[in-house]
Amino acid sequence: MSTPLPVALTRRLEESTALDPVVRAVRPVAGALVAKPLVRDVLQGAWLGHALHPLMTDAPIGFWASATVLDLVGGPDARPSSQRLLGLGLLLAGPTAWTGWAEWTDTGQREQRVGVVHAAANGAAVALYLASWQARRSDRHGRGVALGLAATSVLGLGGYLGGHLVAARKVGSRHPSYAV
Repeated sequence: MSTPLPVALTRRLEESTALDPVVRAVRPVAGALVAKPLVRDVLQGAWLGHALHPLMTDAPIGFWASATVLDLVGGPDARPSSQRLLGLGLLLAGPTAWTGWAEWTDTGQREQRVGVVHAAANGAAVALYLASWQARRSDRHGRGVALGLAATSVLGLGGYLGGHLVAARKVGSRHPSYAV
């Protein structure tokens, strides 16, 4: 059985020592985010019993996906709603990222390599969604839709890598009771 291309490329990311300087640069920043035990517990979802990050991602992704659907089939009357949905996703992007960085601090080198690419892809998607939102606010709806579609594509890459971390590499805090 041959290795699917996405798997081969992800394995290359895991083994890429070229990402190590980025990982080393980010570690102290992410570590400072969770330096206080209470903050770490909140961001990692200790109060929930497992990682908060996967749950948090559903909201911005859901808002952005809904905006895309409205852009594609909603017509001119849906433009204000689409713009509001983009804005709501943008408001939640920061807190969602914080929960991801909190999980990242407790991972190994290969997971951290993939994690910084995951974060970079998601950061690029957020920047594109912001540009889309700004274009729409300036009455450049067509440009806003194009930027939103580009953002959705980039977000797909980030989502793939996040899914890899959770499903293939089992990244995610959990209550010790789940160990049995």
